[in-house]
Amino acid sequence: MCIGVTYLGRRFSSPFWSSLGSNFAKVRQDPNVRAVILCSNTRAFTAGLDLKEDSLSLVGADSARSGLLLREHVLEFQAAISKIEDCERPVIVAIHGVCYGLGIDIIAACDIRLCDSKAQFSIKEVDAGIAADIGTLQRLPKKTGNDSLLRELALTARSFGPQEACELGLIAQRHVVEGGKEALMSKALQLAQQIASKSPIATLGTKHLLNYSTDHTVNEGLNYTALWSANALQATDVQDAIQAVVSAKNPKPANFKRLGKL
Repeated sequence: MCIGVTYLGRRFSSPFWSSLGSNFAKVRQDPNVRAVILCSNTRAFTAGLDLKEDSLSLVGADSARSGLLLREHVLEFQAAISKIEDCERPVIVAIHGVCYGLGIDIIAACDIRLCDSKAQFSIKEVDAGIAADIGTLQRLPKKTGNDSLLRELALTARSFGPQEACELGLIAQRHVVEGGKEALMSKALQLAQQIASKSPIATLGTKHLLNYSTDHTVNEGLNYTALWSANALQATDVQDAIQAVVSAKNPKPANFKRLGKL
């Protein structure tokens, strides 16, 4: 089994965020990868978008043309971040230091969020004179459970730490890690290895069905799951998993086959 690791930079420029999307598209096609860790190899997770970049001030011959160019730019951003959510492997994000602006858009698209005990977050966009437009305002209302706090944080752009991130529902309390970046990465790797040891058919299906259920009714989700399971239950993984559990006195973890290339 293989665990993919993708690194972020301190600030996001156009070449970087476009490569981020393409990296996750490649992961989706790699039959060997069973889980992904998203992290940063700099002092902070990310300080957000590079506000000095020329692409943020696109101009056309008139306001209508300028608006169309800017719309395409935003859609490209959105598509790149959505590749994380659309990646059919569980994505664990390890957050240390500051995570501002576009960093929140990115972690909102991940499956499991871990942070160090000194991490700082901010939905920073209103301080730049804009509403967050790359996924924060669309994903967090569905993934967090404190609407009042979410609105306050989005409207004020104030920084908040792990305690409030837990209160918001952005981070689980058990996923706040003491001991700095090294301990954080160790925890992320341990979790990724645990997930990667499971049937890739089961983990892929679980993520896919959870994502589907986010935007559909319970009955729609149940009907779709029935169709999904009609195929998935025919995988050899089911028998392999059962055999591993019931085998004599010394049950061993099942050795699941890799996925075929999607």
